[in-house]
Amino acid sequence: MKSYIFALGSLILLLGGCSYKEPHTTKSATIVFKTPSLKFYDKGFIERYDHKIKLTVLNLGVVVTDMEIYQNKVCKNFAVCFDSATFNDKFLDKSYDNDFLYNLFTQENIYFKDKEHGVLIKVIYDQNETDDHNETQISK
Repeated sequence: MKSYIFALGSLILLLGGCSYKEPHTTKSATIVFKTPSLKFYDKGFIERYDHKIKLTVLNLGVVVTDMEIYQNKVCKNFAVCFDSATFNDKFLDKSYDNDFLYNLFTQENIYFKDKEHGVLIKVIYDQNETDDHNETQISK
């Protein structure tokens, strides 16, 4: 019986350890996120995975916010997930496409400004992490 439990436990650990996905890229940056209901301008990390982007924002070494951005949903601080339309309505503007935030953060250089709705999203990568990319600007 003990060997059965040991084998089962080993299998669970083996399979669980293989399920962790490494990000394709991780970059440190200054992240500006200014909307009527969500504001931060701090250092952080952007991790790109196959089907999500993880945004971690720090202030004085303390995590201010964690966001996991998918095409169809956004999870904030690992506790609350919104479908993209609800997230847009609550934190950006309901006129934005459902995959707007995901598409914005899949770009290499990020700058979005919408004066009409008071939205500014900008990422300034740390110097040692850029490859002299030209900044892509999107305005609405």
